[in-house]
Amino acid sequence: MAADTEKTPFDLLRDIERRSRDNAHGLPEQVEIQTTWAGIGFRVGDAHLVASLGAVREILISPVLTRVPGARVWMKGIANVRGNLLPVTDLKGLLVGESTPLRQSARVLAVNNGTVSAGLLVDEVYGLRHFRDENFSDSADAVPEFFRRFTNGVYRQNQEVWGNANLHALIESDEFMHVAA
Repeated sequence: MAADTEKTPFDLLRDIERRSRDNAHGLPEQVEIQTTWAGIGFRVGDAHLVASLGAVREILISPVLTRVPGARVWMKGIANVRGNLLPVTDLKGLLVGESTPLRQSARVLAVNNGTVSAGLLVDEVYGLRHFRDENFSDSADAVPEFFRRFTNGVYRQNQEVWGNANLHALIESDEFMHVAA
């Protein structure tokens, strides 16, 4: 102990450095980082789709709807969501001509592109899905025909194909905007 009191602060720091180097472990193994993309997974008919997190503002259990007179059958009605009116469209009804059954699994995706707010009734929502960037393809051939024009490509994961849905393009489309019967 008497020797420690005679050491200068610089000598103490050099001793700490020496002991640190003697006890240091090697650098951790370098692991290749894989970039991923995340989105909200949902189903319309047999189509598995995923929308960007920025496109879906909220996921709602089917709200109480007020029917819009003179609207097409796929325009399910208007919902009051915390004081804001949200038009709700049956996505399968719009694109396929078949109504979405109102089951317990059906949900409404609230979408807003800055000018248009809309609720999209879908068969089921799978929640947050993560995909590796390397599993993306620009080709939308594997997506059912009815949704291809609103798809930016596909992700393949575990033998499943997920269409990358462009919901903003959908709600801006002419067929979506023409709701009068």
